[in-house]
Amino acid sequence: MSLYNFIGFEESRLPPMPELSSIFEETISEHLKVIQALGDQQPVLERIAGKMCAAIQAGKKILWFGNGGSAADAQHMAAELVGRFLLERRALASIALTTDTSILTSVANDYGFECVFSRQVEGLCQAGDVVVGISTSGNSKNVCKALQSARDLGAFTVVFTGQNGGLAAGIAEATLAVPSVETPRIQEAHNLCGHMLCDYIERFIFAPSHKGAHGAEQR
Repeated sequence: MSLYNFIGFEESRLPPMPELSSIFEETISEHLKVIQALGDQQPVLERIAGKMCAAIQAGKKILWFGNGGSAADAQHMAAELVGRFLLERRALASIALTTDTSILTSVANDYGFECVFSRQVEGLCQAGDVVVGISTSGNSKNVCKALQSARDLGAFTVVFTGQNGGLAAGIAEATLAVPSVETPRIQEAHNLCGHMLCDYIERFIFAPSHKGAHGAEQR
C-alpha cells in the first residue's frame, strides 16, 4: 500500500495533491485583483484619513469595532496608533471596542449581543471622534447599531465593508467598499487599508519633525 493511500487521502475523498496546489496560485491571483481595484477607493480613503487627522489634532479619538476577524482588525489598527506604525512619536488616542471581555459579556447578557458596541459608543464616544465599524457583509447588527449611535452623537462614521455595502453603507458617512464578495479577500484588503490610514496619519501629523521612518519592530 502506498503512503498516499495509507494516510487516507483516497478514503477521505480529498482532491489529489496537484489539484490542492492550485489553491495558492488562485488565491494570490484573486488577492492581487482585489488589491489593484482598491485604487478606485482612493478618494474615500483620503476623506477618511483627513477626518482622522483632524480628530487627532483636535484632541479627539478613533474608535474601531467588528466581529471575528474584523474584531482582530479593529484591535490591530488601534494598536498601530496607540503604539506606532513606522515613526517614533507620541501615542495617539485610539480604542478597539472588542477587547474588554467583562463589558462584552455583561452587555451581551443584560441587553443582547446587538448592543455590545453601541453601549460602549454611548459611554466613550464624543462629537468629533471618528468611529470605524468593520463588517465584511455590512449587515452585522451590532456594527450597524453602533454606527447609528455614533452618528447620533456627532462622530464621523466610517464602515469598512465588502462589495455589496450592506445596511451599514446606508448609515455610515464614509463607506470603504472592497470590490469582492469573498470574506478572506475583503479582510485582507481591510488590513491593507487600515495600514495605509495609519501611515497617512503618522506622516501628516509627525513627518515634518522626523528625518525618516524608524522601522517597526518585528511581530
